[in-house]
Amino acid sequence: MAVMATNQENLRTPIVCVMGHVDHGKTSLLDKIRGTSIAEKEAGAITQHIGATEIPLATIKTLCGPLMKGDFKVPGLLFIDTPGHHAFTTLRSRGGALADLAVLVIDVNEGFQPQTVEALKILRRFRTPFVIAANKIDRIHGWHSYENEAFVTIYKRQSERAKMALDEAVYKLIGQLDEEGFSSDRYDRIRDFQRNVGVIPTSAKTGEGIPDLLMILIGLAQRFLEKNLRVHAKGEGIGTILEVKEERGLGTTLDVILYDGELNVGDTVVVGCLDEPIVTKVRALLKPRPLTEIRAEEKFQRVGKVVAASGVKVVAPGLEKALAGSLMRVAKEDVARITKEVKSELEEVTIRTDETGVILKADTIGSLEALVNELKSADVPIRRAEVGNISRKDIFEAATIKDPYLAVVIGFCVNILPDAKEEMQKSGVRVFQDNVIYQLIDDYNEWVAREKSIYEKKRLETIIRPGRFMILPGYIFRRSKPAIVGVKVTGGKIKPRVDVVNENGVRAGMIKDIQERGEHINEAGVGKEVAVSIDGPTIGRQINEKDVLYVDIPERHAKILEQELYDKLSADEIETLTAFLNIKRKENPFWAK
Repeated sequence: MAVMATNQENLRTPIVCVMGHVDHGKTSLLDKIRGTSIAEKEAGAITQHIGATEIPLATIKTLCGPLMKGDFKVPGLLFIDTPGHHAFTTLRSRGGALADLAVLVIDVNEGFQPQTVEALKILRRFRTPFVIAANKIDRIHGWHSYENEAFVTIYKRQSERAKMALDEAVYKLIGQLDEEGFSSDRYDRIRDFQRNVGVIPTSAKTGEGIPDLLMILIGLAQRFLEKNLRVHAKGEGIGTILEVKEERGLGTTLDVILYDGELNVGDTVVVGCLDEPIVTKVRALLKPRPLTEIRAEEKFQRVGKVVAASGVKVVAPGLEKALAGSLMRVAKEDVARITKEVKSELEEVTIRTDETGVILKADTIGSLEALVNELKSADVPIRRAEVGNISRKDIFEAATIKDPYLAVVIGFCVNILPDAKEEMQKSGVRVFQDNVIYQLIDDYNEWVAREKSIYEKKRLETIIRPGRFMILPGYIFRRSKPAIVGVKVTGGKIKPRVDVVNENGVRAGMIKDIQERGEHINEAGVGKEVAVSIDGPTIGRQINEKDVLYVDIPERHAKILEQELYDKLSADEIETLTAFLNIKRKENPFWAK
């Protein structure tokens, strides 16, 4: 992609968000570029917090080689490695997406997965330009790998069989993108990148296709984003706090992505906090070395100034209560106004949406919002969502929730405080903890499904269900005290210790016992012919041969059966219940309604 020279200066570094389904190679792709091994250190091999890596233009030119043609003014690329798609929605820039561009990583062999589709929905919503990294081409059958070379070069060297296998996989991705409403093609066949999404075959393992990926990103940034990049190059700095860390010799520091303006040593900054925002002065700015991920850096360089977009460690007094995921803003004049704006941002995050619902706790605002979005999409009500460890107050509040499936605390990357553990033992409140968001949500959903299944089973066992039988002629074994007769079950089930009524709704007695071939049994289903002892009636007076009797279902049980458990009943139970309700509603049309 050739780009003509421009006279623009002071362009800020474009921010590139790397997204994709679990295990499709997001972090590994960046690792190959920067030569690190961060992917191996993440919990569950999944990136759980947002990392920032600056790739200078000089490095990109070296990696791309002859692919890059033209004069580029963009200073490089700032990659944000995300935990799936969640961080993309939580790293906001004045209500919009923080990222200027995105790379959606897809395993070319697996194709679309659930998080792939979710990521595309987010990209469409924020109207963010993006490309597809069709990753793991080294696993294509018959593919011959060439370390760190451009795809357009190595493709020509492949066998016809390997080319065909790759083309089929890429065409499948193109088809899936079309189904989602995106026009796309392999990047080297595209002329208009504003109308078409480029699919770039890559391998995070061998480095193949990475030159092509970087070249396309830097070209897109300069060609289509130059105006926006210039607008935000100067002015009072605005950043998002990635992490709050205690550093030896420095005290509490902030890892920040500065996405707008400038930040200088000595600047007054307003920092998000659970209480009132912190107003402090920057003592030092520490930058990770180029190609070093900010969370993994050990030797920082002191600088006097940073310009967006950058990852930087901020040293300042009074940062102990700073909140990861919140804003940090430079305030040179109107400190009161900016303090109010930072506080209002945080008030939007502390969510109290329902009178009843689950309690959420997370370590950062980004994590919290990710959990909130996930649960809202699953129609799970939320009573309270806050940043911080799980406390006694959280357990106590959860215990007051009447709905057993919502009387829980869900915690991401947080600890349970000692007094909370004691309260858990007393109250029996269930706590879900994990440091992988999707696993946490899955665990909760699976628990709810399991508990509901157990509850429904127990409920069905306690509810008196429909049953109907006919007294067989010629099978009167005893006329009274109790009457013992042969019967055929014609609908539902009958059990001992249930009352029975005749077809007029008049009580006929209570089933005392059921026997089959001389053996006592606990129930008899439709079609069974068994001996039944009935307390109360006398044969020839209250009941007779060929009489049809119904299990007398209590009104409360009948209402539950008809309104809540109807789909759990068999066809003959439904028919029997309907007949029984018709008997009851002859005198009272509103019975059990």
